[in-house]
Amino acid sequence: MKIAVTGGKGGTGKSMVATSLAVEFSRKRKTMLIDADVECPNDHLLLSIKKEKYKTVYQPIPKWDFNKCTKCGKCAEACRQEAIVFVKGKYPAFVKDVCMGCKACFIACPTGAISETKKEIGTVYTGNNYGVFLVSGELKLGELASGEVVAEVRKYSEEIDKKINSDVIIIDSAAGIGCPVIASLVGTDYIVAVTEPTPSALHDLERVLYLARHFGINHGIVINKFDLNKKFCLKIEEFANKKEIPIIGKIPYRKDFVDSTIKMKPVVEINPKYKDIFSKIIEMVKSEIKE
Repeated sequence: MKIAVTGGKGGTGKSMVATSLAVEFSRKRKTMLIDADVECPNDHLLLSIKKEKYKTVYQPIPKWDFNKCTKCGKCAEACRQEAIVFVKGKYPAFVKDVCMGCKACFIACPTGAISETKKEIGTVYTGNNYGVFLVSGELKLGELASGEVVAEVRKYSEEIDKKINSDVIIIDSAAGIGCPVIASLVGTDYIVAVTEPTPSALHDLERVLYLARHFGINHGIVINKFDLNKKFCLKIEEFANKKEIPIIGKIPYRKDFVDSTIKMKPVVEINPKYKDIFSKIIEMVKSEIKE
């Protein structure tokens, strides 16, 4: 069972929901949590996990053999990232920090002057606590290829899962609807979309659920901090009813959630009364998934 936790807007509580669900699942089932927010991973903090390096993530980049290069400039013409700078009569200059590894220049070069090398773009970490096995990715500072790092995190998590044989895999996605989020959602059985009662959160919720429908993945909505703006919470419920999307949980705004972050403990461990909320969400998710 693979469950993605997403929502679009940042700060809605995706990581809190993902870690809480993972802890509750782990009480009865072997659970893996994948932190796919590689630009700002924080699940290890919420679970007080000491990360250990598992793999380095690399990206292919070009390397020139100037003995073969004819200074034609076709490699620069093919580069949509403008990572190759060409001046007529000069050898091309390469800005590796801008390169996205698409290999278009390899194909465009008529003399075979370009071969492949690689650069480091991120790291995959592992760790465990509270019965949850964590696989976390982190994009190297200054790099742009977050989608590629998420894809590698997903790949290595499958490699690790062959050893630990998880019953449940929960994927905590990044904010937005771009490449990193798409890489998080593909191949999952269910999407838990976390939102909050604000106009921007509802707007982004609509966008991320468009992705869910596009990929044909069953999904439900969790309204976090629902009691901060009950009138706008009704708007989210109206949207859900109109689109026939189940609301699988409502979470109140309480100081316990702040304490959870400060103390680096799951909120279900800070205050056991929240176990009921997340257990009910789990039952709703399980009822929506045809196992």
